[in-house]
Amino acid sequence: MTDARLISELERLVSEGRNPRSMDIDLLPTIDVLREINEEDKGVPAAVEKVVPEIAEAVDEIVKAFQKGARLVYIGAGTSGRLGVLDASECPPTFSVPEGMVVGLIAGGTHALQHAVEGAEDDPDQGRQDLVDIGLTADDVVVGIAVSGRTPYVIGALNYAREIGAKTVALSCNPVSVIAAIADIAISPVVGPEILTGSTRLKSGTAQKLVLNMLTTASMIRIGKTYQNLMVDVHASNQKLVARAARIVMQATGCEPEEARRVLDLTGNDVKLAILIQLTGMDVDAARTALNNAGGFLRKAINGKTA
Repeated sequence: MTDARLISELERLVSEGRNPRSMDIDLLPTIDVLREINEEDKGVPAAVEKVVPEIAEAVDEIVKAFQKGARLVYIGAGTSGRLGVLDASECPPTFSVPEGMVVGLIAGGTHALQHAVEGAEDDPDQGRQDLVDIGLTADDVVVGIAVSGRTPYVIGALNYAREIGAKTVALSCNPVSVIAAIADIAISPVVGPEILTGSTRLKSGTAQKLVLNMLTTASMIRIGKTYQNLMVDVHASNQKLVARAARIVMQATGCEPEEARRVLDLTGNDVKLAILIQLTGMDVDAARTALNNAGGFLRKAINGKTA
């Protein structure tokens, strides 16, 4: 692509526009610079609110994939890719899901998480190949993340995902984008020009992070990873999480710390089982069977034994 054509493309992008409210930001004292940044950030949740219906549609597809034993795959470049990898990496410790159930791919590979890999985002064939390399199937859901909506790496990935029949989602911050036209579902929170022109790690990155939070959190809730608003599938792998597990049992059942610790010891720190035992009086084997019969949904298991 010629420089002139690329410049013309960028000029049409909302995310690349010049913000009239921050033209004099370089003249301001520190406190006022920070106030301007904060003021701009206030509009991000409102932009995300407008695309909640599209986020919900994507969540429903992700839940269907999880129920079939398939995966959610994030793929992006630069900040977008890093945010996808971050969200994917936080799912196993937060919800005790297997490694690989939520996958994060970034142009340039793991080296690109901490270093700029020049030109990696410009290769659509690599986007395709990275999905081939993880054995993408038609049951998986692929979320292509690109603020501009025109990143070749992401375009190549989404085109391949569609070719094999996988459900596709585009997450960009421009209202009409290339990836939005490719994907089955387009999520496009428009946050407007950045306070520093083109620095899309700012409002656009924040919007992406909010959407990614919603995609995985809502999907995990829908597959039974929570009870009420408690993370009952937390994996207690360190002292802080062991203490958190005990506190969750206490909050769910009203028991004292000693009792919470006792039932957690019985279950090998399985918070769901501990709560079920504490609330119903079942033994470990009966509780495990009841939970399996309820498809892992703790509330269903409790209601089935207390009805």
